[in-house]
Amino acid sequence: MSETKIIDPWGSSKIENYKHVFSKFGLKEFESYNIINNYLFNRKIIIAQRDFDKIEQCIQNKKPFSQLTGIASSGSYHLGHKLDIDFYLIFKKLGAKSKFVISDIDAYISREDYKVPNLDKSKEYALDNLMDLLALGVDKDDIYLQSNQKPQYYTLSYEISKKITENMFRAIYGHSDYGKLGSVLLQIADILHIQLPNEFGKSPTITGIGIEQDPHARITRDISKRCNYDFETPSFFYFQHQSGLKEGKKMSSSEPDTAIFLNDTSDEVKRKINKSFTGGRITLEEQKEKGGQPQICKIYEIFKFHNADDEFLNQTFNKCKNGELLCGECKKNCVSFLNKFLKEHQNKKEKFKQTALEIINK
Repeated sequence: MSETKIIDPWGSSKIENYKHVFSKFGLKEFESYNIINNYLFNRKIIIAQRDFDKIEQCIQNKKPFSQLTGIASSGSYHLGHKLDIDFYLIFKKLGAKSKFVISDIDAYISREDYKVPNLDKSKEYALDNLMDLLALGVDKDDIYLQSNQKPQYYTLSYEISKKITENMFRAIYGHSDYGKLGSVLLQIADILHIQLPNEFGKSPTITGIGIEQDPHARITRDISKRCNYDFETPSFFYFQHQSGLKEGKKMSSSEPDTAIFLNDTSDEVKRKINKSFTGGRITLEEQKEKGGQPQICKIYEIFKFHNADDEFLNQTFNKCKNGELLCGECKKNCVSFLNKFLKEHQNKKEKFKQTALEIINK
């Protein structure tokens, strides 16, 4: 089976066999859960890493390190994107000099025309994305759009292009789609450019990604060693990609019913949650007798990834396993939890429209 069949960074299928990916591509298990008391660390949402020991040493010894995180502006943000942002905010709190990229050029050149037909559409998504980022607590001075970058950034991306051959790209991604090649060049430039002298300068850097994005990590680390710059090889940590509401899917903007979007109305949330895949048994009697299966339930997973209340999470798990909590009640709890969060977020978001416009029009 080719590598691209195992990991497709642009696909919507969820990787199930993490151990196989670890052994095939040389990922190491993540063990540094004690660097911060945070529910995403305590629940071991991070599962793998490349060179994270460099970052841990910086945190422990209060030495400089940097981070780059970004999301393509190809649609509205959903709960899966929120997880990226949550981790970004954690590492900012841990002392990382931070940049968050709105990947508007990437979104246009790597997505089909029916989804992002032109750069103007990508910027339209970017405005909405920016409002979400600001409402979630990302500092406006940390955010940039690819299309607004400084000349040094584009120079670096062109220099990177000289280090990638068609055979190398095919070996990692399984094809030579030139739009996606352009997308990869920009992603590498995003991660590496923060070490340029006009940015943060040379230092260990960290980027958090889902396992599905590992091809980008591998090519970035390879290129960093062959560029005509004194770059520190970037480090990466890998978190579990939140599942979609349908079995075997991750949350994806391309399949709206797989995701809870930060723009969803209360009625949309209720409809999607009520239709989602759960760990419930076929009949009510069987559920009470055998108990549910929270470990495969999309509702429980939403709580695990987004509800910081450990006592509530543990009670939900145990009551489900014991057959005391039925799917209907659990779904009702989830709808209530999500709609409370989304109402507060959406009200806050509207206050950031002018700031978001200023960032786009820099």
